[in-house]
Amino acid sequence: MHANQRFSCLISLLHQRPHAAAILRGSPAYPELFGSVGFYQSPYGVFVAAEVRGLPIPAETCGNHFFGFHIHSGGSCSGNDTDPFADALGHYNPQNCPHPSHAGDLPPLLGNQGYACQLFLTDHFTVSEIIDKTVIIHAGFDDFSTQTSGNAGTKIACGLIRGWNLL
Repeated sequence: MHANQRFSCLISLLHQRPHAAAILRGSPAYPELFGSVGFYQSPYGVFVAAEVRGLPIPAETCGNHFFGFHIHSGGSCSGNDTDPFADALGHYNPQNCPHPSHAGDLPPLLGNQGYACQLFLTDHFTVSEIIDKTVIIHAGFDDFSTQTSGNAGTKIACGLIRGWNLL
């Protein structure tokens, strides 16, 4: 397939309703945080499109602008006083790979004055495999080495992945 054909395929795909999506809501400590993540199955893998508002803005110019972003294996965004999203469980990792090679390890979000928008392609899962899993945003960046979760810190937002028109 020619490069222009692949690009037009991507544009066409993103104009469609996603095959699955999660609506993100912030924890009680981050009530202004919200967003959405769309999952589009393609012949090349899954395109993931995320848009988030209300991310923490660092006090210093050189402060952390990156936020851990993962698919977790749990099917609920409920929790307890210590961890409001405890029922999201750990990273989605059906192959028992070490971190950062879990199927649920996603590129970090880059905050821009509290806003993030991201599009990427992954072949680590199919849309049908992640239905009823959760998407989590963490307060810190993923260091891509600490086991088992990258030391990304507190879970600050969660969304349940729901499917619509699976292929």
